[in-house]
Parts: sequence; C-alpha cells; structure tokens
Amino acid sequence: MTPSAILAALLPVALLVAVPAGAQVLGSDAAACNPGGGPAILAQIAGLKDRKGRIKLELYPANETDFLADDSVLLAAGKTFRRVWTAIPASGQVQVCIRVPRPGRYALFVTHDRDGKNKFNFFADGAGFPGPGKIGMSRPKVERALVDVGTATAERTVQMQYLHGLGGFSPTKDE
Repeated sequence: MTPSAILAALLPVALLVAVPAGAQVLGSDAAACNPGGGPAILAQIAGLKDRKGRIKLELYPANETDFLADDSVLLAAGKTFRRVWTAIPASGQVQVCIRVPRPGRYALFVTHDRDGKNKFNFFADGAGFPGPGKIGMSRPKVERALVDVGTATAERTVQMQYLHGLGGFSPTKDE
C-alpha cells in the first residue's frame, strides 16, 4: 500500500477523532461556518439556564440606530438583518452559525426562547451579546454586540444572561 493510500484510508478516522462529541454546528446557516463557506459568525453559546426551548441569533447593522430595530423596517430599507433559529441539543456544546452578507462589522444578538412562544419573555428568557459585562436593566449599547467578520468565519463566545431580581440581567451562577 502506498503512503498516499494509507493516508486516504486514515483521513476519515482522523476527522472523526478531531471533532469532539457534541461539537456539531447548529442552525440553518451551519454550512456557512465550514471552511470556504463564506463570511459567517460562529457563536459558542455559554451559560444556558437550561436546555429548554430554542436559540435565536439575529444579525443587525453595526450602528446604534439600527441595532435591535424592527426587522421589517430594516429589510424594507434594504439594511442588513438576518435571523437563525435552532433547537437546543440535550447535551454538549451549543454552537450556532449565522452567515453575513459580506465581510464587515455587524451587531449580533442572541436570545434563549425558553417557552417557545417566539416572543421575548422578560422574566423567563435569556439574552446575550459577544461583548463582556452584565446587561443589567437598560437597553444595551451596540458596542456590546459588535463583531468584525472577514472572508471566513469569526468565532465568538456569547455568555447568556437571565433576569435576577432588581439587579437586572446577568449570567447565571453555577449552582
């Protein structure tokens, strides 16, 4: 057997070993996060309160005026907006991909829709951004959500936060 034939035979096994269990990329845009898939954001979701419901990623223009604006208004104006939903796996990492229209700067917002009603429940659902810090009680600034994307996939960790009394939204502490 030639060295190239041995390599060809072992490559599928090596690929299986290289991908950790539960590391599947989720969402309808998952292929965009494959090598050569184009510009995209791969969000590693951390700090989920539980595994109920769904995760939603939303992509906005990188400015204060358009950040978290109504999607129908943004789309009617020809501005960037994209949404990806995915079920939360029972275990393992939660990695969700969202493609972007072209390299550039974008704002990313993530929600944990725990009751599956497709409407943010302030008292039950979670929210997160790729930037650091607590969300608290006020509307977050766009700077918390900015992601620079080149021609490939930009990877970011998003720490989910949930309402904790009068202190507002903050990460869930490990019990």
